[in-house]
Amino acid sequence: MTTQVIVLNGGSSSGKSGILRCLQVVLPDPWLAAAIDSLVEALPPSMRTTEGGIAFGEDGGVTVGAQFRELEAAWMAGVAATARAGARVIVDDVFLGGAASQQRWRRALAGLEVLWVGVRCESAVAAGREVARGDRARGMAAAQAEAVHRGVVYDLELDTTRTESLDCARAVAARVG
Repeated sequence: MTTQVIVLNGGSSSGKSGILRCLQVVLPDPWLAAAIDSLVEALPPSMRTTEGGIAFGEDGGVTVGAQFRELEAAWMAGVAATARAGARVIVDDVFLGGAASQQRWRRALAGLEVLWVGVRCESAVAAGREVARGDRARGMAAAQAEAVHRGVVYDLELDTTRTESLDCARAVAARVG
């Protein structure tokens, strides 16, 4: 069967977005990007300051509330509907709940052909990228580096510590059926 959805999971600053952009170049057909960062940016400002939304701690911790989970579920359903309508989609996500996060995606993407890709990066390297980005709370990369992979099952795992995004994208593209 032909892959309809590629899910990239990794901690903050692990290299998922770079891989996604390279995949859009190396894959022969058009693929849409669906990034968790875009969902967060689409939230009203009040959702970033209330208990029900999403909060980013000064220590890099992230907490999510019930209202955020409801909107996230709707977003996931929309991504799945887009794929069911015939578009190919690359998801860029951070599985804060590890295996539980993957289960939410599995339910949303049921019946679709999905390639599950783990994106890893040594914590110190990701932390350096985090500082260079300037748009993340320091400590987020270190806090998420391993936690987002706990209990998650992948078809392919990549390590961006010393491997460029383009080479990682080529490895993914080789697995897309």
